[in-house]
Amino acid sequence: MLTAKGTSRVNWVASAVHVVVIAFVIVAGFIHANPANLRPFMPHGVPGVFRAAAIVYFAYGGFDNIATMAEETKNPSRDIPLGLLGSMSVITAIYCIMALVLSMMQPYTAIDRSAAYSVAFASVGMHWAQYVVALGALKGMTTVLLVGALGQARYTTHIARSHIIPPVFALVHPRTGTPVHATALIAVCSACIALFSSLDVLSSLLSVSTLFIFMMMATALLVRRYYVRGVTTRTHALRFTALLLLIIASSISIAAYWGTSPERWQGYVVLVPAWAGGTLGIQLLVPAARAPKVWGVPLVPWLPSLSIATNLFLMGSLGKDAFIRFGACTAVMLVYYVLVGLHATYDVAHGACGGEDDDGDAPADEEKKVVAAADVEKADAAGGAL
Repeated sequence: MLTAKGTSRVNWVASAVHVVVIAFVIVAGFIHANPANLRPFMPHGVPGVFRAAAIVYFAYGGFDNIATMAEETKNPSRDIPLGLLGSMSVITAIYCIMALVLSMMQPYTAIDRSAAYSVAFASVGMHWAQYVVALGALKGMTTVLLVGALGQARYTTHIARSHIIPPVFALVHPRTGTPVHATALIAVCSACIALFSSLDVLSSLLSVSTLFIFMMMATALLVRRYYVRGVTTRTHALRFTALLLLIIASSISIAAYWGTSPERWQGYVVLVPAWAGGTLGIQLLVPAARAPKVWGVPLVPWLPSLSIATNLFLMGSLGKDAFIRFGACTAVMLVYYVLVGLHATYDVAHGACGGEDDDGDAPADEEKKVVAAADVEKADAAGGAL
């Protein structure tokens, strides 16, 4: 409920404490490390590596919250890409180092799933370090919840502005400039879900959802670069659609083939060249319809195409229960959108709700106009970063 600047200060203090604890864990862990614990290096083989990567992938879901802060960023076209790339690079390195430390402190069979680092330090005689690790874990969960609520509240605000959910959740506090109603909604819903759900169910569901969203974002990037209505010819549009479908279909086939026959390699002789051919076809046969104004993703279409293939491949490493839950949640949301959200957004887009807004307070109308103007300015600035 604080201002964005106040929340940033709180997050900075908590993150500073967390960084100190992480540094302690890494240094103290390496002091008590035993390289013999790394053998066997991959006890569950390559399939186990990909299954684990797919499950922990939800840890990267928080980085998209950086993009939701475009309205409260001075120069979003520069600061958002730098923030994303910088934070993801540093955090990935820290993830790898801490995983290495834990694996060297104990054999993988002795790692405790509930309190891995606390038990690991206790096993090497540093019982007092359990409390330091617990403090770091507490601070880590606090910052994750804080940043998660911050980003998800911004998502909710934009959804409410299109009236997919009640527009009251789009209101911004006049003093703090934060979406208080949306923040309260996210906090209550998150608390209820955490109370009545298990971590295993949530982690697999969040992983498949995150992978699917990242895959769709890579697809959207290709569409944005290679299709513009009125600029792209019909021939190029059909060619682009066919090649994009080839990339997606070959990526799904690679994931399915890996899941059903991980020991066989013959199918990759056909599927991998099909994916590469679709990507190369877009590069050579479809002219780019839009160029980034300020900063853009490099190596297009190869990098987005690789992102599509990687995300779908990791999705294929998850169990069927994750897909059943994901399909059920998606079906419920689609039904709601078709029956409620679609009509609400159509009414808003065509000004059919204007008569209802006339009965509101004048200050609220002025606030909506200011917010809408800010949206346009920030969207124009952020548009140069794609």
